[in-house]
This record gives sequence, C-alpha cells and structure tokens, in this order.
Amino acid sequence: MEKTELKKLIIASLEEQGFIVSNDRIELPSDIEKSKIRELHEIAVNHKRDSASINLKKKENELIRYFAKGSEINPEKVKPCLVTVTSNSIEGLLFRYASLHWSIPVSSGYGRRLRFLVMDSYHGKLIGLIGLGDPVYSLKARDTWIGWDEDQKRQRLSYVMDAFVLGAVPPYSYLLCGKLVAMLAASNEVREAFRAKYGSRQSLIQKKLHDGRLAMITTTSALGRSSIYNRLKYKDRLLYHKVGFTKGYGEFHFSSGLYKEIYEFVNRTCKPTSKHHLWGSGFRNRREIVGKCLKALGLSNDWLNHGVKREIYVVPLAENTRNFLQGYDKILVEFDQSVDDLFTFFRERWMLPRAARDKRYLDFDPESYMLWK
Repeated sequence: MEKTELKKLIIASLEEQGFIVSNDRIELPSDIEKSKIRELHEIAVNHKRDSASINLKKKENELIRYFAKGSEINPEKVKPCLVTVTSNSIEGLLFRYASLHWSIPVSSGYGRRLRFLVMDSYHGKLIGLIGLGDPVYSLKARDTWIGWDEDQKRQRLSYVMDAFVLGAVPPYSYLLCGKLVAMLAASNEVREAFRAKYGSRQSLIQKKLHDGRLAMITTTSALGRSSIYNRLKYKDRLLYHKVGFTKGYGEFHFSSGLYKEIYEFVNRTCKPTSKHHLWGSGFRNRREIVGKCLKALGLSNDWLNHGVKREIYVVPLAENTRNFLQGYDKILVEFDQSVDDLFTFFRERWMLPRAARDKRYLDFDPESYMLWK
C-alpha cells in the first residue's frame, strides 16, 4: 500500500472511532463517557474476533460448554480453583475464546507470562481469567509509590508482574466474581506458580538467576475508574491500592483492520531500533511499529496519545513489599492468603448477599454468549 493511501485510511479510521484529528494531535470529545470509550474500542475488538475466528469458530460449540447456564448454578456450592494455562491446550483455547468477550482488546502479555483459568470445580464451569505478564519499565505512578531509584528498579523490577487480564464471565460476573478473580490474583497459589515457573531461571539481559519470589502485581482499569478494584479488601487489609492514572498513550486505536497494512508498510520501509541484540533483530512491539509508521507518513508521534486514561493499581503481596523492592530488605514477608481463604471471605462478604438480592444470574444462557453462532 502506498503512503498517501495508507495515510488517508488511518485518518478515516481514527475519525470513525470518534477522534477529532488535527495535524499535531488527536483528541477525544471532552464529555466522553464509559459507554463511548467502549465504543471507541469496538472496532479493534471486532477485528480481533474476526482474526481469531479462523481457529476458534470451529471450536465454539466445544468451548461454550465451559460456560454455565445460570439456572445450573447453586451459589452455596461454588468452589473456585486455579488451572494453569499451557500453550496448545484446550485451556489455552478457552482462555483466548473467553478473552474475546472483553469490552477492550486483550493483549497477549509481554515477556514472562502466567495464565490461569478460574474454574468452579463443583459445577465444572469457567468463572474467569487471570493473565500476568512482564510490567512496563516506565510507569511513574508505580515507581513513585514504591519509592525506588533507577538502579533499584533495574535490579528489582523482575519481582513485579502486571495483570493484563483480570475478569469474570457470566453468570458468575452477576455474582460479583470479578472481585473474586481480582482477589485470587494475589493468592499464595499464584505466587507458588510464579516460583515454580521462574525460580532459578536466568534473565535474558542481565544473565542473573531469579529466585522466583513475586512481591507485587500491577494492573490498570479497563475504562477509567474501576468499581471492581476500588476499596477491594481481604478482611481489614486493602488489596488494590490506587496510585494514579496512565497518560493515555498506546496503540489500540491502530489495532483495527489497518494494523496489517501498517505492519507491512513499516516492515518494507523502516528499520527496527531494538536496544539490545539479545532482544532479536525485529521490531520490539506494536508501539514501535505504529510510531515508525506515523513518522514515515509525516504524521505526529503524538497520535499515539489516545487520551483514554486508566487508573493504575498496585497489589503488594508482602508486608514489606516496598522495602524489598527498594533493596533494603532481603527477606520477603509474604502475606498468607490461599485461594480457599480468599474465597471464604469473598463468599460471605459479597457473593451470597448478591445472590439473595439479585437473581439476574439465573437468566443467563450460554448460547447468548456465542460469537459466531
């Protein structure tokens, strides 16, 4: 595709999504609400679904069986457990399929990666998803909360993971199980799975062995402020701490049907600028690709600033998370919070009261959740 044509298509796509486009920046309407932000993501979500349909459409009848019919669920009997997702497995297909129902496009995570299905072992159905990946290096609000300097961050960031997927599927979502999934991300079992997978593994760049300890998880809300993470406690202790907002930079608004053309144009006309030879010779990520495309087309790199600010949360997994991440404490005093203990608290505090007063979960039919029926 030629430069002039691609430039016109990019501008048309941004305007279709609701952006106000000028030469040096793109802007959202000042009165935008959550419903409009969902619409803003809709093009990218639909494109992701279309791409996934090649492999998943033929499996949909098999995968939809893991979603419960509301009338089948007895809230008194729900019993969650974590199932580790491995590549090329039915669990992996189910994770991908369920994440396609999210209102924003779900990334695959970066670098190290841990994925879990939260299953209801009593009913044999899917409750929700947990996906952890490497955190971004530069996140001012997180770094300010921790209080570390650049050298401390470089040495200790490997003890942090970012939750790129956290959420429940219906009918469990009607029972506030989004909160449950968020709580279980902080469980002993997640820490132990991280230790089992990454303990004694050598880092790619620094060539250091990791001891497998996980001190903190970060995440961001999908659409502005989060009703799930906000004031989420285990007993009297706050689990998710609000630390600020993202600046609104990213590339989701270029992840529509045009991304293939953007990639092909950049691959043909631009050179990667990977900062370390051990990362390989290709482009680092989508943001680099989109940024290079904008520059080559004579468009402003500020078009990466979509303006959708998301609230940032940190989840300390130990009493001394900050001192440990700063390097002052060598021993990590981890919180003891098992899946069973977290669920027992959640069950009495949120799920059973919701089930008693709100019966919408009973009406859910998995057939209404199918993407390609």
